[in-house]
Amino acid sequence: MAVSELPEAGTPLETESQAPAPRRGLRYNSPLVQVSLIGLVCFCCPGMFNALSGLGGGGQFDHTTADNANTALYACFAVFGILGGAAHNLLGPRITLLLGSLTYPLYAASFLYYNHHKSQIFPVTAGALLGAGAGLLWAAQGAIMTSYPPPNRRGSYISLFWCLFNLGGVLGGLLPFSFNYNHTDAGSVNDATYIAFMAFMLVGAGLTFLVLPPARIVRDDGTRATRVTYSSVSTEGWEILKLFTNWKMLLILPAAWASNFFYTYQFNNVNGILFTLRTKGLNNVFYWGAQMVGSAGIGYFLDFGFSSRRKRGLIGVAAVAVLGTAIWAGGLANQLTYLDGKFDNPIDFKDSHRYAGPFLLYFSYGLLDAMFQSLIYWIIGALANDSQILSRYVGFYKGVQSAGAAVAWQVDTHKTSLLSQLIVNWGLTTISYPLLAVLVFLAVKDEDYSVSSVEDGKEKQMKMAAPSSLH
Repeated sequence: MAVSELPEAGTPLETESQAPAPRRGLRYNSPLVQVSLIGLVCFCCPGMFNALSGLGGGGQFDHTTADNANTALYACFAVFGILGGAAHNLLGPRITLLLGSLTYPLYAASFLYYNHHKSQIFPVTAGALLGAGAGLLWAAQGAIMTSYPPPNRRGSYISLFWCLFNLGGVLGGLLPFSFNYNHTDAGSVNDATYIAFMAFMLVGAGLTFLVLPPARIVRDDGTRATRVTYSSVSTEGWEILKLFTNWKMLLILPAAWASNFFYTYQFNNVNGILFTLRTKGLNNVFYWGAQMVGSAGIGYFLDFGFSSRRKRGLIGVAAVAVLGTAIWAGGLANQLTYLDGKFDNPIDFKDSHRYAGPFLLYFSYGLLDAMFQSLIYWIIGALANDSQILSRYVGFYKGVQSAGAAVAWQVDTHKTSLLSQLIVNWGLTTISYPLLAVLVFLAVKDEDYSVSSVEDGKEKQMKMAAPSSLH
């Protein structure tokens, strides 16, 4: 049976003629605290997973096992990413996040196992389970991050989440750097690295118990963060099918496909090939640190750059397009130095004259990733205020994103030339920019509290009120 998260019986709702009472101070049921809490969950789970993946090959010298595990992961993620929005609407955020987060330590444990037993069965199975779990976690995260914040501060909240989330990648990069500092070769990481990742991931799963139901979230101006109603399996199934004919989602599709496709190339074939083992970990500290900088910069601009929200969106797309073109051009220049995919003398961070250029490129890749994805989340958040609608939109985005990633990992497994991989990545992101601009122009309204959702083919304006008291 569907879970209802409507306000409790007897809780009065504010009408338009009654101004909601402002609520000040740091409150547990505020969007700021709840988005921060989701950021900490993702710090511990996906953040540590990103640090592990960023080592190239899951920390293993041979990338084949990690490529196959990640193919299974993202193939399942593609399915459960789309279904994740329905799961969130039926189960609520707490249970959805818990079920998703528990699959992350299992994945790290599978590579600890692989250090001692060279069988791919456990890592590939764990990868498939993580794909299902990640689909649930990211659908719930996306619904919270896009629906809870005030519309005129959505970019800032996305940046806050992105910084907390990627702080996990920063710390996660320090773990292999410190535990493997004396390894100046390009081998596999030690057991302590995987155990540390597992410990953080288990803490993240525990934090999901602190997440509140959407009906209890109240913004500082006294309004309820999101409208929450009953849902059912049949309703969710129909709404998911409608996403594939929704013109807004079709315009997002190329950007979604591209947004994780480049990870395989960047992790395995830049960081994984060019650098020594300890330097890979150090690079990840700065890669995920660059994500924090990039997200904060684009988030601030998208909230405060211009009075017109549509203009902020259009200029944001243009800025990311220009920066992205410059960074991928730098990547092409770098790739031309090892076209055969072989790099016999890995670069160590102490080789300053060799390290500076490739390090700056890898740092820039992280910067671009955060700006690109934060921009997409901001655009999605501008399409609706209802958490159920946004959970489906984010689920669709994550599902398509993961389908692209599954293909990318197999492309690498089949030893596709690195130059071809770079050109495809560059091309996919370039195609997405004009389509995002069209979406912003047609669908993003200038009024912060006037967003529309498509229901039964009609544009329906939604204005939400909040309970005057919290139960």
